[in-house]
Amino acid sequence: MTNEQPQTSGIAELTLRGVILGALITLVFTAANVYLGLKIGLTFATSIPAAVISMAVLRLFSTGTILENNIVQTIASAAGTLSAIIFVLPGLVIIGWWQGFPYWLSAFTIATGGILGVMYSVPLRRALVTGSDLPYPEGVAAAEVLKVGAGSREGLEENKRGLAAIVASALSAATFSIVAKTRLIAEEAATFFKLGAGATSVSTSFSMALIGVGHLVGLSVGVAMFIGLLISWVGLVPYLTAPTPAGADLSAVVGTVFSTKARFIGAGTIGVAAIWTLLKILGPIISGIRSALAANATRRAGNAGLLDITERDLPIGIVAGTIAAAMLPIALLLWVFAKGGPIALNPVPVIGLTLAYVLVAGIVIASVCGYMAGLIGASNSPISGVGILAVLGASLLLAAIYGSGGDEGQTQALIAYALFTTAIVFGIATISNDNLQDLKTGQLVGATPWKQQLALVLGVIFGALVIPPVLDLLNSAFGFAGASGAGANALPAPQAALISALAKGVLGGDLDWGLIAIGAGIGVVVIIVDEALGRAGKLRLPPLAVGMGIYLPMALTLLIPVGAVIGHVYNRWALRQANPEFAERMGVLMATGFIVGESLFGVAFAGIVAGTDSDAPLALVGESHWAVPLAILIFAAVIAGLYARLRGWASRPLS
Repeated sequence: MTNEQPQTSGIAELTLRGVILGALITLVFTAANVYLGLKIGLTFATSIPAAVISMAVLRLFSTGTILENNIVQTIASAAGTLSAIIFVLPGLVIIGWWQGFPYWLSAFTIATGGILGVMYSVPLRRALVTGSDLPYPEGVAAAEVLKVGAGSREGLEENKRGLAAIVASALSAATFSIVAKTRLIAEEAATFFKLGAGATSVSTSFSMALIGVGHLVGLSVGVAMFIGLLISWVGLVPYLTAPTPAGADLSAVVGTVFSTKARFIGAGTIGVAAIWTLLKILGPIISGIRSALAANATRRAGNAGLLDITERDLPIGIVAGTIAAAMLPIALLLWVFAKGGPIALNPVPVIGLTLAYVLVAGIVIASVCGYMAGLIGASNSPISGVGILAVLGASLLLAAIYGSGGDEGQTQALIAYALFTTAIVFGIATISNDNLQDLKTGQLVGATPWKQQLALVLGVIFGALVIPPVLDLLNSAFGFAGASGAGANALPAPQAALISALAKGVLGGDLDWGLIAIGAGIGVVVIIVDEALGRAGKLRLPPLAVGMGIYLPMALTLLIPVGAVIGHVYNRWALRQANPEFAERMGVLMATGFIVGESLFGVAFAGIVAGTDSDAPLALVGESHWAVPLAILIFAAVIAGLYARLRGWASRPLS
């Protein structure tokens, strides 16, 4: 395990065996992500679990390599991440426009958006990966997993300790998650209480993966998320719930206000921060495109061998040609979808404007999502917040052409068209949110970018083929909450319901723009503070991280700042050691293990849930009053014990 890039020239990389294995893992991970996303509104990053499974399988072959493992995790992670398209497509069933998911229409929609996401991110790799100091927590974690898995074969002492650290934390995270699913200890804790005239809540999930994410993203992002959390739960929610009548169900009041008001304010903050982020990274993006053009010129001059292997992207001509060529199938998809609605009466100008929107919004969203993933990781990036901005743009475009609040039938057709357009843009968002993490992993293990980018395209295609039948199966078995005829066991599909409601609000004329404006104002203030801190040389306050803290539920954010503080304290200790770089890398591996263990168990548990048709298939007891304090005690003790053990591993001289 070294901090330098491995020497990988001539090592097998994009192999048929790796592609097949990636495709098989895709089937499992994508199905699990679709189910969990519709059930609880969350998906899990699949790159690290895929890397672990790939290493276990390819180790059976004497010719398995670190780069082949990297290709497998790239394919599987692309497909697994693309399953976030479920945050949009079920909206078409919820509003009654679709009764199911037409296979080829759905598959081509998912595939075209995903492939565009891969193409847009090619020049972004140079701007946001090789030319940036963004932490990319999951990309770094996946690279460390691959390095430890490959290096442990050589029996090096450093790798042995690294492997011990990652295995210990992974087993601890998985074991804690298993015990929590039995309900002997709590998975999360929440309390609701009056604050002033209103009400609010304090909540957390006992997730070691969030501790690991916090360690990896660092103190600046952790503090920014905590400030966003305070803005939301100490400021906005108590204010928006006031006056809360005596005897009211506080959990219902707080939950409703957060989901219908506070999150829209957070979306406004994310929107302003996203635009500002795009303006700031515009220079590096242009530089990345110039660098890609220069590399292409070198290749055309017959000097491809002069390019370092880690600088060989897909040629920029192929990238631009693919983006241009993709407009034809997208136009055809839009025309097919618009049949029978008002757009079919005059399709050319509307579809033309839609294509322009997909092109421009795609560039913006790819850049912003790539930056967010680099800042905090693909798992914790508020991708549904980007979906909110995308559907707002698509709906406003149609409202400008057709107006809002008109005939009910026309309005429903326009809402459906806005959702379908958003699905294409969202495909770009989901892939951009993930594949820069994969390309960061590739950079750290010495992979060839163009081979990894081709693997990403294959992953998109595999995912696009798998997702529609899984959606159809779940729709037939359970249905979606809010859809006509949905039963008591209908899947909530929370993001799809929210995004559909937004499209209805814009095109029906009843959206509360004041909430978006408040969030935008908060974003402007945070940007000013962040720039002032930067000029003063102080700890920065990333505006997007503040927006994420406002938008995401506290249960998903509270432990990230805690992990950031733990990681900061550990890194300060590491700097005082005889081998500070090794000690710091050991901390990265410990944090990685937390993510690995919980992610792998997430895959297994999704399969158990789907197989048993039970929300709590591992539950041994009912809910009890001692489950929460016991969880707090065990969680804190395990974290403290692991970091104490880590110091022992990291401080001993290497033999």
